[in-house]
Amino acid sequence: MEIILWSLIAYILGSIPFGLVIAKTLCNIDPREDGSRNTGATNIARLCGLPYGIATLVLDVSKGFFPVLVASQWVESGLGLSIIAMAAIFGHAFSCFMNLKGGKAVATTVGAFIALSPWGGILSAASCLAVVALSGHVSMGSLTFALALPVFMLLTGNIAFIPAAVIVMLLLFKRHKENIYRLASGEENPWLKDKA
Repeated sequence: MEIILWSLIAYILGSIPFGLVIAKTLCNIDPREDGSRNTGATNIARLCGLPYGIATLVLDVSKGFFPVLVASQWVESGLGLSIIAMAAIFGHAFSCFMNLKGGKAVATTVGAFIALSPWGGILSAASCLAVVALSGHVSMGSLTFALALPVFMLLTGNIAFIPAAVIVMLLLFKRHKENIYRLASGEENPWLKDKA
């Protein structure tokens, strides 16, 4: 029962489109109609400015982190916590407040997996930041993060979370399909200039 309840809470929290709220309320911009047409932190930073992008990033990470962290006080099984984490992540990707549409869910995944496995999540996120710093492409960093996630779950001994990490990896790759095509064709611009 606790797993169902916390999964529902996590999904609803994950569904809150903080980027959309920030952009429409503070910038009078609908990010679904401009830039990459995405409600994530990268597009909000491009359209509204870096401080707004950072605020979106922090909130999107938090809505993955806190439901899992709090639920862990009641739910002990790795499977149960994995389900709750995925509920938050899929809430962002398929928001009940946006007709089951949503963002790419990278930031929410970071938060959820840091709550599940602090070192595994942090090391995966660090690999993302390193690739972004070297390449200038947030999409490349996000794909690196997706690949690193199950690897670091294994290396940090969090075997129970590997299935969830693999499922989320597939989701993130699907969500970045267009970015992958642009990276392969050399058309993906650095994030500060990217409008696609």
